[in-house]
Amino acid sequence: MPLPQISLFLENKPGRLASVCHALTDGGVNIASLSLADTSDFGIVRLLVDKTDAARDLLKAAGFGVNVRDVVAIAAGDEPGTLAKVLDVIDTTGANIEYMYAFSVRSGDKAVLVFRFDKTEEAEKALEAAGFALLRGFA
Repeated sequence: MPLPQISLFLENKPGRLASVCHALTDGGVNIASLSLADTSDFGIVRLLVDKTDAARDLLKAAGFGVNVRDVVAIAAGDEPGTLAKVLDVIDTTGANIEYMYAFSVRSGDKAVLVFRFDKTEEAEKALEAAGFALLRGFA
């Protein structure tokens, strides 16, 4: 089962990311992961949060254009070669990775890899069959 990810375009100006964070803070939404990719004029912010619907509504009310898309997040060993193994599994499905990002969970020995696929269901099934734990949420 994929996770909902919030994406929004953000002007590349001082204070814009802070305004996103303040809107979520004021609504009691916790950010589990944040990715920011930028160009000279704008950035794309991708968020995994504990309350997706509330976050979407808060950000829209604050004037941001918000999209919610499904991504797949897995827990995998945090050691050399793990990403290569995961990618080998994905290659068997024919799914294309549209983008990905990762973060380590230092309370254990796991890293979290987040993917956006063009064939989500196929990729999920292959990852589960290969023994990777799909994450269902961040609460």
